[in-house]
Amino acid sequence: MNLTEHFTLAEMTISETAVRQGIDNTPSLAVIDNLKLTAATLEQIRTLVGKPIIVTSGYRSPAVNKAVGGASNSAHVLGLAADINVPGYTPKALANLIKDSGIQFDQLILEFDRWVHVGLAAGKLRNQLLTIRTGTGYMSGIV
Repeated sequence: MNLTEHFTLAEMTISETAVRQGIDNTPSLAVIDNLKLTAATLEQIRTLVGKPIIVTSGYRSPAVNKAVGGASNSAHVLGLAADINVPGYTPKALANLIKDSGIQFDQLILEFDRWVHVGLAAGKLRNQLLTIRTGTGYMSGIV
């Protein structure tokens, strides 16, 4: 099932952890609606970079989220987040490009200099910029 032109439901729900541990990662209809919003934001980023985006983590059921050590209030559980990479861009360069583009988000997080988390929210979007360098917490801004 296509959520948008370039993003499928399968791509936004795939989880190696779920497969390995036999955890059901099937989203509800409400979560699928949220995934469509997330995929629409990813389409904007795809247009910005002019290249395909690799989604490394999209929707996570509560059980999958717990298994991967995700935050209990993670937007991934609602289908409102994706961790992404783009070939040819460092995660930092990608995060800065998104930050400066005018694309709306709730949280844009450069995580461990390995991927970029793009999070949305059901309410007002905060356009919050964060960086995680270690497992000890967040730093404000993309650094």
